[in-house]
Amino acid sequence: MKESAAASDIRVLILAGGMSYEHEVSLKSGRRAADALQRQGFVCDVRDLDGELLPALQEYPPDVVLPLVHGSPGEDGSLQAVLELSDIPIVGTGSVGARRAWNKITAKDLLRTAGIPTPDWTVMPRQAFSDFGARKLLDRIAAKMGLPLVVKPNSGGSGLGVHAVHKEDDFPSAMMGCFSYSDEALIESFVEGRDIAVGVIDLGDGPTALPPVEIAPLHGDYDYAARYNPGATRWTVPAAMSGPVADRVAELAVQVHRTLGLGDMSRIDMIVDDAGGIQVLEANVAPGTTETSLLPMAIKAADRDFGETLATMVRQALARS
Repeated sequence: MKESAAASDIRVLILAGGMSYEHEVSLKSGRRAADALQRQGFVCDVRDLDGELLPALQEYPPDVVLPLVHGSPGEDGSLQAVLELSDIPIVGTGSVGARRAWNKITAKDLLRTAGIPTPDWTVMPRQAFSDFGARKLLDRIAAKMGLPLVVKPNSGGSGLGVHAVHKEDDFPSAMMGCFSYSDEALIESFVEGRDIAVGVIDLGDGPTALPPVEIAPLHGDYDYAARYNPGATRWTVPAAMSGPVADRVAELAVQVHRTLGLGDMSRIDMIVDDAGGIQVLEANVAPGTTETSLLPMAIKAADRDFGETLATMVRQALARS
């Protein structure tokens, strides 16, 4: 069977790039993943996602696809659905789980129903500000939820369009910045604490949490620049925390992964406060694999080889087919 074939007989197509704001980061992720799999002996191609994908898949079908397209359509389930229709094995999460995680509102609804702690929130589409009056609506939200708040696009990643609102005068510009990336805004209660990211991998024995990574931007917020410019952020892995808190962080990460129906890998973002309280922010189904990405850091901290981990996932995808 193909999954037991020599690595040199398995062709892996890594899809990256695409048309989102995260195009260049996605390409960097794709190239690094390709290098890691090639060192394991696999034949790898990195392809920028474009309108010629379907003819290319039909003419020269790969044995398996590793989607590393950040943003839409790589994380919203669209790409996964196309690959499923083409009967091509996928590394990662399928279309259903990707759709759940991509829509932050849907994901938070599912988490809250499952008893997983997540910050209180409300949702406002762009049209509501025309229908009800922007200033009056923002005043009502601030009065009801209190400040500070966090405004973020309902879909998307890499910190794009995310703004903290500490005073009411900041609210209008935060909403406009958010609407540059999405027509629907998720407005969350601000939670004070440490930013923690927990990678989850499933290598055949069920999802397992990797060592947590603490994220500390050296200046300002953990925005796009802080994520991808070396030297802009300090990462600590494993994050310093007591045994019981670390156990709870790992437990929650796996619970989120299962609740959303995620696949071979995910990254779960959380806030941990000084008392050890934990709030889950969101899940990512196509974690970056660049030199500043968190999942490879966590894999290394778990004494695992990044290439070997990806290789196991490739063979699992083949076995699922």
